[in-house]
Amino acid sequence: MNMRMLVGLGLCLFATAVGAAEPIKTDLFQADTNGYQTYRIPGVVVTKKGTIIVYCEARKSAKSDWGTIDVMMRRSIDGGVTFDAPRRMEKAPDATGVTINNPLAIADSSTGAVHFLYCVDYARCFYTRSDDDGVTYSKPVDITLAFEELRPKYDWKVIATGPGHGIRLKTGRLLVPVWLALRHEHRPSCVATIYSDDDGRTWHAGAIVVDTTKETPNPSETAAVELTDGRVMLNIRNESPRHRRLISISKEGIGGWSEPAFDDALFDPICMASLVRAGDCLVFVNPAGDGKGKARTNLTVRISADDGKTWAAPTLLEPGIAAYSDLATAPDGTVFCFYECGGVKDQQFYTRSLRLAKLAIPPNPGAK
Repeated sequence: MNMRMLVGLGLCLFATAVGAAEPIKTDLFQADTNGYQTYRIPGVVVTKKGTIIVYCEARKSAKSDWGTIDVMMRRSIDGGVTFDAPRRMEKAPDATGVTINNPLAIADSSTGAVHFLYCVDYARCFYTRSDDDGVTYSKPVDITLAFEELRPKYDWKVIATGPGHGIRLKTGRLLVPVWLALRHEHRPSCVATIYSDDDGRTWHAGAIVVDTTKETPNPSETAAVELTDGRVMLNIRNESPRHRRLISISKEGIGGWSEPAFDDALFDPICMASLVRAGDCLVFVNPAGDGKGKARTNLTVRISADDGKTWAAPTLLEPGIAAYSDLATAPDGTVFCFYECGGVKDQQFYTRSLRLAKLAIPPNPGAK
């Protein structure tokens, strides 16, 4: 595929289904509403039936990852035109603690199930599922033992899923990128995966992908995608002064990871990013900032038609303050981006709203 075709793909991403010049954007959670100071850490999936499910952390205080935090969600059954009222994800009765963090979902395109994971106080992990398109969820089950499998190699004090979304591989394996840290302040850290080969009934840990080193300090929040040939690629946040995303690839997503390498095309201001497959292309989104430092601004989309080997020129989705984001692809090829938009009084970590952008991309954009 030549550059002209790639540029065309970039343009078509921002054409809506009705041909508008700009993506359709809707604010779904607003700061200082319903008893919460701010809403952060967005996630989105689209079910087999086309239902959009968005979820996030609802924080009583905007100042800390460790405060009183609930997980909230909303659903749309009409392609994002309308959404139901926000509702709180109930934590397990035995999950003592106040910080419910890092919500992550997997929409199973085969069975139609919605698998949902979250952590409590960055110390325990729970799994629940919905078999009615996200209307109701099963009683949460503690799956922290999956993380305990990593303790002999990494004596963690902090654990976290995703955030964002996990993936279902063609083999049926459910795969979730996770990160672990040795201290309360989330550093130093490493990245691994947990997985289920029995439709979420049991969970286990894969191998550690990358640990903190001088070259790759504090790897953490990670996006996963299945490549055309079935291999799994991880796209990893890190704190290297190079400000580039780290990439590692595995045949099955649980071991044999390639030596992590920086993708010079993907700038990283040290922030969460998202990655999703849309037909024959990969779509990547993160705040491009000023291309130099840590500013979480200018949310930008890139497209790759060759499994991430090269990326088309970036397209700006949201100027100004815009930080964490997540992507999901609907059965009809529409791509949704759910992201942190703006800051109260221009404060970068006091998110003004969580916004959903409805984009469009052909079901098989890379097809000739």
